[in-house]
Amino acid sequence: MEIRSGYVDLKVADGTTMQAWTARPVDGGALPGLLVFQEAFGVNEHIRDVTQRFAREGFVAIAPELYHRTARGFEASYNDFPATVPHVNALKDEPMEADQRAAVDWLTAQGVSEGRTGAVGYCMGGRAAFLAGLSLKIGCAASYYGGGIAPRGNNAGLLGRVADLGCPALLFWGGKDKHIPQDQALAVRNALGGAGKSFINVEISDADHGFFCDARASYNATAAAVAWPTTLAFLRLHTAQAAVAAR
Repeated sequence: MEIRSGYVDLKVADGTTMQAWTARPVDGGALPGLLVFQEAFGVNEHIRDVTQRFAREGFVAIAPELYHRTARGFEASYNDFPATVPHVNALKDEPMEADQRAAVDWLTAQGVSEGRTGAVGYCMGGRAAFLAGLSLKIGCAASYYGGGIAPRGNNAGLLGRVADLGCPALLFWGGKDKHIPQDQALAVRNALGGAGKSFINVEISDADHGFFCDARASYNATAAAVAWPTTLAFLRLHTAQAAVAAR
């Protein structure tokens, strides 16, 4: 499918301006929207490529730069995590929710109907996708190895707000992920189950953190090949159901 892509500048409710990478099919029509949330390393070449992959599958996709308040256009090498730490630590939920609403407003301006938007995120972005499911009227949220959803140390996590989750969730975890201990993934699963939420929980036993990213040493081609069609099916199902419900 032919697509077009590029950056846009969005006004956020707090008065800041956020850059976002966008991609969409050239052919018009009533298309679903997709929020694509970055890893800690920024809206880099990999995230831009993933956004374009989703566009080729028929989504109007947008990847907002969540670090825009501290470092517009920030990208870090996958071998330089320390460079990301100040920007990760500066992120707060309320401003991030404003960023997400600005991205949804852009999708609405592109003709995406309310509710026909999904969210997907990777690593730090997995938490952002879960947050979007708590605060936005979206059709579904997919989180890949989303650290910080469960409480850990001084991080309160998001599980105290799980009753607010208004859409189905898809969760991917790596069985070999040392960044997110298995008790963290279990806490998320138990909280969702206890709250009676609709969710799919997938643990890939031999996958590590970042298994979907083909630019990282932890890339696992088999795990990525399983996760990609599962994610597409999930997104298509729930954005289509949202469209039917809105009629």
